[in-house]
Amino acid sequence: MKKLVLVMLIGVLAVLTACGNQAAENSGDKKKITVGFGVGTYEEQFRQSIQPILEKKGYTIDIKTFSQNMQVNPAMKEGSIDASIFQSTAYMEAINKEINADMVGIAYVPGAPQGLYSVKHTTLDDVKDGTTVAVPNDPVNQERALRILEELGWVKIKDGAGVADFNINSMEPDKYNIDIKILDPAQILVSLQDVDYGVVNGNYIANSDRKITDALKIENTPLEHRIIVSVNKKDENAQWAKDLKAAYESKEFEEYIIGLEKYDGFILPEAWNNN
Repeated sequence: MKKLVLVMLIGVLAVLTACGNQAAENSGDKKKITVGFGVGTYEEQFRQSIQPILEKKGYTIDIKTFSQNMQVNPAMKEGSIDASIFQSTAYMEAINKEINADMVGIAYVPGAPQGLYSVKHTTLDDVKDGTTVAVPNDPVNQERALRILEELGWVKIKDGAGVADFNINSMEPDKYNIDIKILDPAQILVSLQDVDYGVVNGNYIANSDRKITDALKIENTPLEHRIIVSVNKKDENAQWAKDLKAAYESKEFEEYIIGLEKYDGFILPEAWNNN
């Protein structure tokens, strides 16, 4: 009888412990977090600097890398990842509407601006009617790319053009009749030999043998297009989210980024002004 009571007590304690652990998980006090990344340099930053900072605070980190950026946010919505580092505020807000998600940004990340690159030309003065320019195929990055061309006077963006629903019809010729080639963002860098110029997202440049400063024209990235740490809104005040934000805004991470030549030209978080 005593053995039976003991077994029952052990069983009850196990259930209570499990419930307690689950409550901790649900309360935002969990110590294991899963972070998602698309293609680019942000995972490397995380592995080499952010992850060690979080591990010192007792966190266990699971990293999931997606072959296509469009796969990341659905994973966030379904709960298979807790946070992501790959997107801008404008992109996140567009996807929130598209898939009925509720993501928010909690911190800015050192981000690489878009730039206009070429392997065929060393100057922008070679532009003429029929010049071919490759731009990204997703609306948000395409709008950014064509704003660069607009600033150069090569094209004109129509009044009222949006961001989330931007497309090639939102543009019209300006000084030149440019031949726009629409490609997957990851393909533009390797396709530069096939076009006159290409607008490349900076994270791909940072992962190559080129530098941001090699661009013939660099984007002045507006705030809504800078890379952020994204979480679901229900988690933004969780302790793990606060610790993740603090890691990205830390002096330790700042020193890591500034100490590497490959990040020259990156846009740095304004929060670092307080370090």
